[in-house]
Amino acid sequence: MKKLLYSSVLFTVISFYSFAQTDIYVSFENEFLFQGASIKDHGNKMNNNMRFTAFFHTGANIHFDFFSWGGIYTGLGIRNIGYIQDEVPDPNIDKIKRRSYTLGLPLAVKVGKMEKMIVFAGGEYEWLFHYKEKTFTGDVKSVYKDWFSNRTKHFMPSVFAGVQFMNGVNLKFKYYLSNFLNEDYTDTYGGHPFSGMDVRMFYVSLSFNITYKMMRNIAEGGHPFVLRP
Repeated sequence: MKKLLYSSVLFTVISFYSFAQTDIYVSFENEFLFQGASIKDHGNKMNNNMRFTAFFHTGANIHFDFFSWGGIYTGLGIRNIGYIQDEVPDPNIDKIKRRSYTLGLPLAVKVGKMEKMIVFAGGEYEWLFHYKEKTFTGDVKSVYKDWFSNRTKHFMPSVFAGVQFMNGVNLKFKYYLSNFLNEDYTDTYGGHPFSGMDVRMFYVSLSFNITYKMMRNIAEGGHPFVLRP
C-alpha cells in the first residue's frame, strides 16, 4: 500500500513538473491542396484528374512541446476537399466534380529539432458540412449545393504525416480511411445513385504556419521565419 502511495505521489510530481516545463503556443496555417482519389464503381476503377485548391483552407493549432525534441498538437481546421471524375458510367455525363467543406480536429505527435525541422504524424476526424456537385455534358453545366448533405458521409477519419521546415513551410500527405460518398443515399426517385461507388481521397498539401511570436517579431521589425522564436 505504501509503495502504491509513493508511486502515485512520484507520478503526480513528475506530471506537474513536466507540465510546468511544457512550452505551449498557438500556430495558424493556410494550405494549398493537390488532391486525388481512388474511384471504383462496382469494382471498376474510374479515371480522375488532380484537383488543386487554394481556398478555403485555414486552421489554428495549439502545440504542447514537452521536450526540446518532441511534443503533440491539436486544433481546428476548415478545408475544401473533393475530386474530379472524368470517366463516368452514365453516357449522358462527361465529367463530375464533387467537393465538401469540412471542419477537422487533428491530433499529432511531432519529433525533431523544434527550432529547425520536425517530422509529424497523426490522425484527424472531419465533419462534412457543405456539399457541392457539378456535372458537365458538352457545354452544359449543372450545379447542386446542399448543407449537411446525405450524399456524403457526415464524418470522415484520416491519417497524415509530414515535415515542417525552419521557415514554417509544411509539407504533408493525408489519406482518408472511409468512402467519401454515402452508398445508402436515396434520391427523390427512390434510387441509390452511389450504390457500389467507393471513393477514397488523398492529398499532398503545402502550407505556411505562423505563430503568435512570429507575428510579434514582424511587428517589432524582426525576422519572422523561425519555427518557434
